[in-house]
Amino acid sequence: MTPEPAISRPAAFLDRDGTIIEEREYLSDPDGVELIPGAINGIQLLNQWGYWVFGVSNQSGVGRGYFDRDAVDAVNVRIIERFADEKAFINRIYYCPHQPSSDGSGSVCDCRKPSPGLIHQAMHDYPVDLSRSFVAGDRQSDIDLGRGVGIPTALVLTGYGREQQRQLPESNGPDLVGDNLLTVVEQIGKMFGLSGASNI
Repeated sequence: MTPEPAISRPAAFLDRDGTIIEEREYLSDPDGVELIPGAINGIQLLNQWGYWVFGVSNQSGVGRGYFDRDAVDAVNVRIIERFADEKAFINRIYYCPHQPSSDGSGSVCDCRKPSPGLIHQAMHDYPVDLSRSFVAGDRQSDIDLGRGVGIPTALVLTGYGREQQRQLPESNGPDLVGDNLLTVVEQIGKMFGLSGASNI
């Protein structure tokens, strides 16, 4: 985890599985971590622009009893280390350990995406400039998360992204779509007038 200076910065709220690492159903083994092409360069560019980089992930395997929090923490540590080895720095990975409600009506907590709890946690821990922040992920829940807090949303076509793209309603689709995280970040840069050098 990188230092936390007092200056307010925009944040990239990035889904974990299918967005920055390959989708592995209920991943609990750090050895299963595989970085998705484009994720390293995308995060490096965000670092260059001075963004906070946060993972925001639903990990219902904990609530379902498939594995415990220690397993999730071990995977998250491995992810942060793997990116750091490539000079791409993630500040923290936040996750919801709860499963959906048993009747299918939605979440039983305020942290399971698309509820905004994970973003609220990050904003409590770090000085976030929400006005230039964004959410990127490969599922409808990621798009709904961003819309719920009023920031731009991006669908990556990795993980479940291509499948989700076919299902997303036009009236509630993402602001941006990219083949991977790097192409999304480049579009975010154009949206906010950022270039190859940090403007923060």
